[in-house]
This record gives sequence, C-alpha cells and structure tokens, in this order.
Amino acid sequence: MPITQEAILAALSRIIEPDLKKDIVELDLVREVVVDEDTVHVTVEVSNPAMHSRKRMEEAVDFNLKQALGKEVKVVVTVNPLSGERAGVRKVLPKVKHIIAVASGKGGVGKSTITANLAAGLAARGLKVGLIDADIYGPSMPLMFDVVHERPTTVEKDGKRWIVPVESYGVKLLSIGFFADPSQAIAWRGPMATKALEQLIKDADWGELDVMLVDLPPGTGDIHLSLVQAVPLTGAIIVSTPQPVALIDARKGVGLFNLPSVNVPVLGIIENMAWFTPAELPENKYYIFGKGGARALAEELKVPFLGEVPLIQSVREAGDVGRPAILQGDTPAAAPFRDLCEAVIARVLSPVTA
Repeated sequence: MPITQEAILAALSRIIEPDLKKDIVELDLVREVVVDEDTVHVTVEVSNPAMHSRKRMEEAVDFNLKQALGKEVKVVVTVNPLSGERAGVRKVLPKVKHIIAVASGKGGVGKSTITANLAAGLAARGLKVGLIDADIYGPSMPLMFDVVHERPTTVEKDGKRWIVPVESYGVKLLSIGFFADPSQAIAWRGPMATKALEQLIKDADWGELDVMLVDLPPGTGDIHLSLVQAVPLTGAIIVSTPQPVALIDARKGVGLFNLPSVNVPVLGIIENMAWFTPAELPENKYYIFGKGGARALAEELKVPFLGEVPLIQSVREAGDVGRPAILQGDTPAAAPFRDLCEAVIARVLSPVTA
C-alpha cells in the first residue's frame, strides 16, 4: 500500500502541540514531508525550544506515523524551534531560540567567568547572544564586560515601556548590577529577587537571539525554581572545580534539574580550575584542587563532559578589566574557552533528528 501525503498528515493531525493546545497540522507546524520508498522524512516545529520538548515531539511523530502506516515504515524526524515571525506565538522570549542556564552548586568555582567567555565566544562566531546576570546578590557581568558605568535605556513599543539591554562585545546584557550601587548590598528576600529576575526576562526588548545564557547564583534556591517556571529552558550547564567539596554541590545541581517537577536536560558539566601551569614552566601541570573530579562525576551521572579550563592568571585579569579571555586571540587562556564553545554548539544548536 503506497504511503500518501494525506495519510501522513492525517496521522500527524492527532498530535497536539502542548503549549498551543491545537494539532500540529492545524497550526502549520509540519514544515516538510518527504517520502522515499519506505522511509518518511518529516520536519516539524515546536513552540518550546527546550531539548526535552523537542524530543517528546519527535517521539510523538514517530509513534503516530508507525501506528497509522505500519511499524515497518522507517521514520526520520527533524524537530526545530519556531523562528522568525512564527515564534511570536510563544509568550515568553518568543524570538529566542535557545535558553541555557549556567549553574553551580557552590560559589567560587568560576561559573560567571565560564558564562561570560561562552557568551563572548558564541557572539564572536556570529551568533546572536543574550546574557542575563541572574546572580541577584553578587552580580559580576557589568565588570566582566566593561560596562559598569552603563545604564540600560527604555523604548516604547505597543504602548509598553521595554528595557533595552546594554550591548558589549556583541552580547546583549542585563544585570541587576545596572540598577544598584556597586557598593550597596542587595538585601532582598526571595520574592523580591525573583520579581527582579522576572523583569529582566519579561520586560526587556531582547529581540531575536540564537542563544540566551542565564548566569544563576550558587546553590539551588528560589531563583533557580523561578527561572524554570518562567522560561522554556533548552538545558542547563553545571560548572564545578575538581575537589570533592565542590563536586558534592555540583551533584546537587544536577539533581535539581533532574527533579520530575523541574525536568530540564543537563547539557553537560564543565571542570574549571582543572590544573595550574605557571608561565615560567609552560609544560608543567599542577593539580591544585585534585585531578579529573568533574569528569568522573559526569561519567557517574551519565551526563556529557563538556571540557576543562585550567587555572590561568590572565583569565582572572581579563575578567577584572572587562575583556573576556576568549577574545585574546591565539593564547593559552583563550583556547579552552573556544573548545567549550564548540562543545556547546555541537550539543545545543544541532537539530534533533531520529
């Protein structure tokens, strides 16, 4: 029995887009159908760019087509997030393709340094990048991007005032640090902090972005849960150093995103301060905080290991002067961050295929 376009679309019309509450054929989310003998190639779109959402759609397409056409039919599915004007049907950050949270179980592991360099590196590759500094109590991105004295402006659109992010090195940036005196302690209770984060997300004119990175505060608290509830995360990256005391908290960070009530894919673990190489002994490696702890944790938890970054003085100096180390050219400080960017691109920006 020949496989017809009509039979394929009839089967796909049984799939309801979970956010938009209508079937994917009615919503015009079936972008391409190609039949090659006993193989059906289908490209569909989803409103939620999160990897787990795209995977669920892939499974639904595969199940419904095989149920209608026969289990012997081979189904190849490509699932993409809505883009361009079509993305407007998503209410929160409709023009942002991928939203990635960068988290750590404890402070002092260099999470903000990793986030800043990833953002600057992805922007240098021509991607449209946004960055939210959600570390409400210790915002550091204005310093790391040399915009401490900048202040976001506003613009009126459709009868509403929107915050315009500050831009530096091609990255659109918002931080609570722009709205508070650098010497002033931000002594807010949880509801105030989460409200501030919500404004940075929902009241800003972010425009079209390929990737938005969210630099979370240490721990597993209100801000983390509020972010998960507020935006459709593509996934989370966990940053840790190799020593056991940091790995204990990194494990908790992975556990948070794996909770059934959270259900956000962990895209991988990054090991920061993996070793120290003094400038006068470039061939030597000193494992000050232990060796390979984060890599071993990734293997144990069965999550990807995205890479390691050594402890290099110029990385710290670059952050202090507001120019991320990844922008230093062909240097030992820039190379590890370039590798991390490649790992993130491969993990996140490739379409989901069966």
